[in-house]
Formats: sequence, C-alpha cells, structure tokens
Amino acid sequence: MGNRRRVAERRNTRPAVVGGVIAAVVGGAGLAAYALLGGGAAAENGTANSVAGQPRTKSVKTGPLSAAEVTTTARRFLTAWQQGQVRQAAAATDDSAAATALLTGYTKTARVEGVTLTPGPRTGDKVPFTVRGTVTHKGVAKPLSYESALTVVRRAGDGEPRVAWSPAVVHPDLREGDTLVTGEAGTPPVRALDRDGGELTTKKYPSLEPVLDGLREKYGKKAGGTAGVELRVVRGKESKARKLSDKTLLELSEGTPGTVRTTLSPRLQAAAERQVAARARASVVVLKPSTGEILAVANSSRGFNTAFQGSLAPGSTMKVVTASLLIEKGLASADKAHPCPKYFTYGGWKFQNDDKFQIKGGTFKASFARSCNTAFISQAPKLKDDDLTRQAQQVFGLSLNNWAVGVPTFDGSVPVQSQAQMGASLIGQGGVRMNPLNMASVSATVKSGVFRQPYLVAPSVDGRTLATARRTLSASTLAQLRDLMSYTAAYGTAAEAMAGVSGDVGAKTGSAEVDGQKKPNGWFTAYRGDLAAAGVVQAAGHGGETAGPIVAALLKLGG
Repeated sequence: MGNRRRVAERRNTRPAVVGGVIAAVVGGAGLAAYALLGGGAAAENGTANSVAGQPRTKSVKTGPLSAAEVTTTARRFLTAWQQGQVRQAAAATDDSAAATALLTGYTKTARVEGVTLTPGPRTGDKVPFTVRGTVTHKGVAKPLSYESALTVVRRAGDGEPRVAWSPAVVHPDLREGDTLVTGEAGTPPVRALDRDGGELTTKKYPSLEPVLDGLREKYGKKAGGTAGVELRVVRGKESKARKLSDKTLLELSEGTPGTVRTTLSPRLQAAAERQVAARARASVVVLKPSTGEILAVANSSRGFNTAFQGSLAPGSTMKVVTASLLIEKGLASADKAHPCPKYFTYGGWKFQNDDKFQIKGGTFKASFARSCNTAFISQAPKLKDDDLTRQAQQVFGLSLNNWAVGVPTFDGSVPVQSQAQMGASLIGQGGVRMNPLNMASVSATVKSGVFRQPYLVAPSVDGRTLATARRTLSASTLAQLRDLMSYTAAYGTAAEAMAGVSGDVGAKTGSAEVDGQKKPNGWFTAYRGDLAAAGVVQAAGHGGETAGPIVAALLKLGG
C-alpha cells in the first residue's frame, strides 16, 4: 500500500510536458507561463479517494476557484483541443455533448488544421487565448488567427472545475446553434457603395461590419456576383430569430462581387463613426425625414448592430409618442395647465420623477420639457390598455415587424399592457422596446408630418414594398408636438446638448433604468431641418449628457 501511495504521489506531482515544454502551475501563477506548441501532453491521473475495506466518500467542492484549478482546467481543455482529442477536450467542459459537436465540426466542416492555442494571462476565472491554424479546401490553404477566451466554473453536482461551455469559446462570433463551414459560399459577395458612389469598407467604417453582412445576405444573389470559397459562420435557429446574418471569417478564394448602392452619406457616416468611437456602448442613426433615407448608422461595438437591431427600453424619448396620444385624446394641450406631482400611484406602483421634483401650476409644455414622469402616468386611468400600442402602430409605423430597410432590423415593440405596466409604457419603460433607428424615425415623423419607413437601399433596386402608417396626426396635434420638442431643445433637458444647433429644431431626452445597471441607458432623439437622428449610450447616465452630444454633433453637419 505504501509503495502504491508513493507512486501515486510521484505521478500527481510531476510537471506536465506540453509540446516539449515543461509547464508547471505554482500557486497563483497564470497561464502566461507556458504556451501550447503542439505535441503530446501528459494525461491527468485520478487519485484514489478510498481505502481498501472502507466505503468511498466524495465531497462536493465549493467556494471560489483557486488559481491552480483555473489554470489546470484551461490547460487540460486547450491541450486536448490542440491535439485533436475531441473527447478529452469536451470532457473538460460542463457540456460535453455540445462541445463534442462543435469541436468535431471545427476539423470536419470548418477544415481548420494544425491548430496552435496560446493562452494569455489569467484574470480571475477567465483565460484569454490566441488561436492559429490553417484552413484548407481543395488544394487552397490560408492561415487563420483570432483571439478567444474561456471561463472556468464549478460543475453542478460535484463542484469540479470545468470550462463553461459556450460556442463563443471556439470562436467569439459563434452563438448557440451556429456552425463554422468552409466551402463555396452560398451567397456571392457584394461591393457596397455610399450615396456618392464610394465603396463602403470595414477598414474605412469599422462599425458597418454587420450592415455589410446584411447587405450581402439580402442582395448577394441579386447583384450579379459569383461566390468564392470561404470560412464562414452559418447562423442557426436562435441567431436567425435575432436576424443575425451569416458572417465571412476568411476568404480562401475571392468571388466576383455584385454592386449595391446604399443611401449612406460618406460625410455623416464618417462623423458618426468618430462620435461613437469616443464612448463605450454607443449607437446612433441619422435619417432624412423627407424621404426616409438612412444617412448614417454607427455602433461602438462591431459585433452587433444595436442601432438597427437593439431591443432596449427607450425611456422618456417615448414621451414623444405618448404626448401625441394625450393631445389627440384631449388629455393634454401644450399651453394648458397639466399636473406634475412628485408621485403618482397606478396599478399598485408608486411612480416618481427624477430627484422627486414637481411642477406646481405648470403647463404640459413645461412637463414635457423637464421630462416629468407623473405628468404622463397621471393620465393612465383615462386610457385604454391598447391606446399606446395603436398610436405607435397607426401613426408612427412601429411595432408591426414589417419594415423593409434592406438589412435586418428590429422595428420596435409596444405591447398591449395593463395596470402598472401600461403606466410604465407611457414613459418608455414596461414592455416598450426600441433602438436608435426606431427613435430617429419618430423624430422624422414629427418633422415631416408623416411616417416614411427608413431604408438603406432604395426599394427600386429589388421592387420591395415599404411599410406605411395607417394615418397621420391632425394639423393641430402636429403643431403642438413640434412646439413641445422645439421648447425642449431650447429650454428643457435637451438645451445643453442642442446649444449651437440652429434652425428648425426639436429634441427629447430619455433615461431608461435597467435592472442590474448602476447607471441608466441615456437616450436622445432630435431633428434639424431635413435631418433626424437618435442615439443611445448604454449604462452611462442621462441622455442629455451622453447620447445628446453625439446626436447634436451630427445634426450640426447638416445634410
């Protein structure tokens, strides 16, 4: 027994040999101390936890992961993956079935060979790593390189450390159900042009990446190009539900691109890129109210087009829609007295204003300009549950899922709700969800007097039909709504951001509270002449201070 114990001890204390490099994990050392260079790795040996004649007991591990647990688990997974030992790599995760499927496809369908995985320094339970390999198909080979990361967690049931499985571990662009495929592309590439005929590229406009992917998916086969051979992300059911497009990761042989002209303004697009680059999690859209043409779209994050596909509570920018409803219903009038108490209780919820302010003897215009929540929620008892939904759909063209922009979009959602949730919807919370494209369209509708569906590619290109609204606002309601937005831009919560924006202007700020965030999402929507724009900066604070300067800077440039 003693000899067996000494052998077990020797086996479990020797350093692991990784591709000829001895890698020892000591105390809090991170994975940066070694690199996976190919070749064999020593198998991890289990240790007996029972003594002959005694029952085997097993305790569940709990508590924070140690540095050694994180580094050892990451090393085990990365070494097995690098060696093509799919079963062993999958066993190092907390979802071996899903890991096996994707890692098997990495070789068989993605055709990635000669993989080298180089971990970086550990940060807590997370380990970044670099992937390098070669993609080979029918005699054509190209190098592949990208960054990824993994997180180690305790497995449910026994508390053993395992890699938390996610498709993003294999490649950061992968989501649940997506696959990596190398072969002839199903869709030819496109050469996208701006409104002046200049080429739109991700090198020039980094945040257009998802837009260009969407243009290819929509117009690749219609634009007259021929497909090449490439490694691409093929979207699964979940991603398609989110309207995510297939994504090219590496071209092995170029196809012949077709040409698609967009409505983007090179001057405004470049300016929008600069504006969002200065802030984290910022998105903005600029429209032409007289036509619906999209002149600029930009996001701080390149991976997801929040500006077109985001689904976020718009906060008080939604009060533009609500104000039009209240005026039409005779429940508010710009220059007439309107209540703005500190609190208003509806449906069992006690609503309040920012900093619990109140306006005594003020007008509806004053309440709108200062963004008084209770001025709107106080009218909830006089409204039907579906009034706001019908207003958004029939006047502003929202929440019908029928926009044909030319790339995937989320067209806003204003569900029918009741009691407290209905009251919250009036101020852009509750179940209301929007993105900058939707809210720029709201300002454009106010400016032009009629809803014109935004579009990125002219409908004449493919004969598609644009969405329309069922009705327009009366002249009186429209005049009051413009007055409210103009007053807010000059004297209300939007005044600081809109200072220096001259001409026929209107604006509305918004702040949307989000569970788990210390700061709200900041919103801003505005128009100037024949430009309308909206932006959001997530988890950054009030809209007038965050999204406002972005929108105002673009409006100052003119059309």
